[in-house]
Amino acid sequence: MWVLVYAALTFFGGSTAGIVPIAVGISLISVWGAFYGSDKLVLKMTGAKLLKEEDNPKLFGLVQEVCIASGLPMPKVAIVYDEAPNAFATGRNPEHALIAFTTGILDVMDRDELQGVIAHEMSHVANRDTLVSAVAATTAGAIAIASDILTRMMFFGGNRNREGNNNPLALIFSLLVLILAPLAALLLKSAISRKREALADATAVSFTRNPAGLRKALEILARDSTVVRQKSNAVAHIWIESPLDAKSVSKLFATHPPIEDRIKTLKAMESL
Repeated sequence: MWVLVYAALTFFGGSTAGIVPIAVGISLISVWGAFYGSDKLVLKMTGAKLLKEEDNPKLFGLVQEVCIASGLPMPKVAIVYDEAPNAFATGRNPEHALIAFTTGILDVMDRDELQGVIAHEMSHVANRDTLVSAVAATTAGAIAIASDILTRMMFFGGNRNREGNNNPLALIFSLLVLILAPLAALLLKSAISRKREALADATAVSFTRNPAGLRKALEILARDSTVVRQKSNAVAHIWIESPLDAKSVSKLFATHPPIEDRIKTLKAMESL
């Protein structure tokens, strides 16, 4: 962030750099506002509907089993009416957590497989991954917004400084920062998301002591070609399997590790 501010001061002589902290402040308010209301926001974005225990006693029973094993409080449980098998968890902390399942995943998975999925999602809750995502989004958003503003300043306000004695090397450095900053921010956010997914798989096994359950669940997801209808980029990272087309997304920008790699890791755990 300070590098961006330095770039702005170098290029514009400090006259318009005050815009940057204002924009970053707005970004912070929006991201952390979404963090505190993440459960309600995600419900709206995914079309998930809250369930009561009497709506699906078996599902609630499985969630309660994982909560007992993990020591976590019981989350809210929701359902997404979608034939594509998938699930997600959200919430700013374990006391405000929500776990959701598509109708598709409830139809195709047996008890052990579904337990593995629940453990994976509850692992995100235990590992405070919504908080980690908010921090990553704040950092990435601040960098991207600052870069965007500086780019606009360059094209619309830079001419006022053309008569000065600006250092050409400093100007080139500023241009490189403006171009590369948004890319670096996106790479950072994606890398953090992939690490958290891998950690959730490992944590899930510590809850269930049954890596085969989650491994079989991921194999079902790998064989299935359907994707959830609500596949917004904004919430793609929260699903157990990314709803975005893996072929169209570079591994560097992917929010999830390749599902085949996750399956291999779980198979290795089974042999231990």
